[in-house]
Amino acid sequence: MAFADLDGIQIRYELDGGTGRPVLVLSNSLGSNLAMWQPQIAALASHFRVLRYDSRGHGKSSVPDGPYAIADLGRDVLGLLDGLGIEKASFCGISMGGVTGQWLAVNAPDRLEKLVLADTAAKIGTAETWNARIAIVQQDGLRTIIPETLERWFTAGFRETQPAIVADIEAMLWATDPRGYASCCAAIRDADFRMNLPEIVTPTLVISSAGDQVTPPDDGRFLAEGIAGARYVELAAAHLSSVEAAAGFNGALLVFLVG
Repeated sequence: MAFADLDGIQIRYELDGGTGRPVLVLSNSLGSNLAMWQPQIAALASHFRVLRYDSRGHGKSSVPDGPYAIADLGRDVLGLLDGLGIEKASFCGISMGGVTGQWLAVNAPDRLEKLVLADTAAKIGTAETWNARIAIVQQDGLRTIIPETLERWFTAGFRETQPAIVADIEAMLWATDPRGYASCCAAIRDADFRMNLPEIVTPTLVISSAGDQVTPPDDGRFLAEGIAGARYVELAAAHLSSVEAAAGFNGALLVFLVG
């Protein structure tokens, strides 16, 4: 287990793959941690030096006082790259990680080779929805929202046929610090890149999921249409396609990043 110290904030990370390979950063969703990317490691580490990390407020990374801004999450990535001596990397973020990826593409394009935005949007939800969730989590922790979160993250068929995988993701939710979760909710609430998409010049792949109720395919198509030259792929899954449709997700990444 490795940690980077970013001005007193500890960011946990793991590296997989050969040291001479190009770097690919994987950024987790709200309420998960770097272990969510396990279905990708075998496929990606044969081509890349894969750098995955726990976003602040998640996993074993620090939980500084909130609320956070998406710029905080983006600067954590830059600080991690700087600390590891990595000048440039490709970046794949899912859901919250995809919002972080948009911030990086707008504010630090010189640090990116390619960008993958998965199951995300230029603007996720409304302030009212996020404020309501923040209030619930601050009062009750995550216990109230975990069942409905799992219903949004996975299709009914996947929950029925893959209970062990769903249980692993549920355990990540239970292990998430409510303070960090609520602070990251605020970061997502306030992030809006709808007017910034034309500024993104990094080669981009957008992955959406047909059954995603959180960031439906219309959100993905909006991203792909707003980013010049972006590719678009739609998978048969709900919100966490990297888990539910891992083979298709991995294949789409490799075609885009390697092909």
